[in-house]
Amino acid sequence: MINVYKKCPVYQTEHVTLRKTEMDDAEELLWCYSDEKSVPFFNSDNCDGDDFHYKKIDVMREAIEFWNFSYENSYFVRWSVVMNDNSQVVGTIEMFHRAIDDEFNGMGILRIDLRSDQERKPIIGDILEIADKHFYKLFDVSHILTKAVPEATERISVLKEKGYRPLGKKLGQYDFYYIK
Repeated sequence: MINVYKKCPVYQTEHVTLRKTEMDDAEELLWCYSDEKSVPFFNSDNCDGDDFHYKKIDVMREAIEFWNFSYENSYFVRWSVVMNDNSQVVGTIEMFHRAIDDEFNGMGILRIDLRSDQERKPIIGDILEIADKHFYKLFDVSHILTKAVPEATERISVLKEKGYRPLGKKLGQYDFYYIK
């Protein structure tokens, strides 16, 4: 089995390529993380108050440094979402194996952060396709949990189409999770 923390795989679908986030992505990612329409869709649960609303390039670079530190220490993987048609970086996803002694232990958490103009069915669908095909085994998880606030109607629609269902309870102290 591949150790994702030794060699980070690259995944490609019809619309997107997922590859490990690099410092060179900072300027394009700032478009996503400074997009006020996108911020409410980000999953910042358990992120020590960071809402991922970044307005300055140095703050974006600090976030990428932290993501790379977290990868090197096997906490989580952050992939950049690259559009295949124009090579633009339009957001990131994060995935990790949740190891907390509760009923959700051993499940994966998938965070999806996209620019508001890319919060669309084809992009979200391709990300979920990759997760469904690879992440259960890659992260040794029984289920994948992902957050979708009620305003994320397109995301919720795609989640349901891909077989995700509302969790129906809080994940710790947090609401709006879907599970598959």
